[in-house]
Amino acid sequence: MSISLDEIQAPIAQEMQLFEKKFRTSMKSNVLLLDKIMSYIVKRKGKQMRPMFVFFSANLFTQGITEATYRGAALIELLHTATLVHDDVVDDANYRRGFFSVNALWKNKIAVLVGDYLLSKGLLLSLHNNDFELLKIVSNAVREMSEGELLQIEKARRLDINEEVYFDIIRQKTASLIASCCAVGAASAGATVEEIEKARLFGEKVGIAFQIKDDLFDYGTAEIGKPVGIDIKEKKMTLPLIHALREADWLTKRKVIYNVKNNNGDSKRVQQVISFVKESGGINYTIEQMNKYHLEALAILHTFPPSPSRTSLEQLMAFTIAREK
Repeated sequence: MSISLDEIQAPIAQEMQLFEKKFRTSMKSNVLLLDKIMSYIVKRKGKQMRPMFVFFSANLFTQGITEATYRGAALIELLHTATLVHDDVVDDANYRRGFFSVNALWKNKIAVLVGDYLLSKGLLLSLHNNDFELLKIVSNAVREMSEGELLQIEKARRLDINEEVYFDIIRQKTASLIASCCAVGAASAGATVEEIEKARLFGEKVGIAFQIKDDLFDYGTAEIGKPVGIDIKEKKMTLPLIHALREADWLTKRKVIYNVKNNNGDSKRVQQVISFVKESGGINYTIEQMNKYHLEALAILHTFPPSPSRTSLEQLMAFTIAREK
C-alpha cells in the first residue's frame, strides 16, 4: 500500500505547523484589500511539497532545521506564489487548484500588483535577515522558470521540440524550483558548497521525474484537475508525443502534427493524437525515462548518510511518481 503525503509529513508536522504561522505573518499587509487577497491565497494552499523538501533536506545535515530554514521555505513559497499569480494572468486562467484564480476574482491589474507584492515580500524577507545565499539560490530558480516558459512558447509556435529541448524546458520550468528547495534546505543547515550542489542536483532529478509524471496524466484518466488531452489542445509537445513522432514515418508524422496544430479543441482530433501516442510506444518510453530520473535521484540521495530524513525524502520522491493527481 502506498504511503500518503500526511504520513510522509508526520516527522516534521510540528515544523510545518510553525512554518504555516510564519508564512502567514510574512504575507501580512496594512492595505485591507491586499490582506484579504493574501488570506484567500493562504487558504488555497496545495500539497505543500516544496516546504517539505526544504525541511527534510535541512535535516540531512547535523545543524538541521534553523530559523533560516523557515525563512528559506517562506521565500520559495512567496516567489513561487508570485509566479503562479502572474501565470494565471498570462494564461487568462480562471481557476487554480479548483478555486477561482486571483485574476478571476479581482481582475488582471490587481493580480499583477499582487504578484509584484509577493515578490517584494520575498526579497525583503531575505535582505532583512542577510540570507544572501538563499536569495541567490531562489532568484536563480525564478530566472530559470521564466526562461523555460519562454523557451516553450517559442518552440510551441513551430512544434519543433525534440527530446533535448523538452528536457531543457522541464528542467528550467519545473525541476529548478524543487532543486532550489533542496539547495535552500542544505544551505540553511550550514552545508558546504559541494553538499548544497549535491542537494540541488538531487532536487533537479526529482523535479524532472515529477514533470514527466504530470505529462503522462494527459494521456490517462486520473483526476488531476485538468482534462485529458489538455496539453495537446494547447499545442504543448511533451515526451510521449515527441518520442512517438520520432518513431513514425514521414506521412504519419505530418498528419499527427497537422492534427495538433489545427485541433481547435476538437475532441476527435485530440483523441486521434492520444491513440497514436499509445500505439507508438510513447507512454512506455516516457515511463522508462521517469524511472531513470527517479533512480538517478535515489543514487545521489544515497551518498548522504542514512537518517530518518533521508528515508522521508525517499518516500516523498516515490510519492511524486506514484501519485494519481
